[in-house]
Amino acid sequence: MFKGCHFPSEVILETVRYYLAYKLSYREIEEIQLERGVVVDHATINRWVIKFTPALEHRARRRKKPVSDSWRMDETYIKVKGKWVYYYRAVDKLGKVIDYYLSPNRDEPAAKAFLNKAIAKNGLPSKVVIDGSKSNYAAIDSMNIQLWLTGYF
Repeated sequence: MFKGCHFPSEVILETVRYYLAYKLSYREIEEIQLERGVVVDHATINRWVIKFTPALEHRARRRKKPVSDSWRMDETYIKVKGKWVYYYRAVDKLGKVIDYYLSPNRDEPAAKAFLNKAIAKNGLPSKVVIDGSKSNYAAIDSMNIQLWLTGYF
């Protein structure tokens, strides 16, 4: 992964982690590394972030602990960058966030898209607890019909 790089892998990983974990600019990270004795340009940090973030995300997802098979699914209305959107979220019975989804609409296609995304990443749950939302109920019904038609039940 780090073959051909001029800096040690530890320096690259630490630098990319600073950018991903904290709200720091490339120039701020450049200053932090300079205090540690590492002279690296902010443009180099940008290239590292672009190059190594997808690989790091892939490795982190592989090591992710599995979620429980009982989910709680809900949505709420929040403001993101000045626009109101629906925030769909699923958590397992231990409160661990399974997945989330932002949508401009609160309807069956949005709820179904969120459910499909969560299932694709975490597998099929044995139970999904939802509130009284008709869009969530319709998405669950639609998913159950699909599973029944494919012979899953």
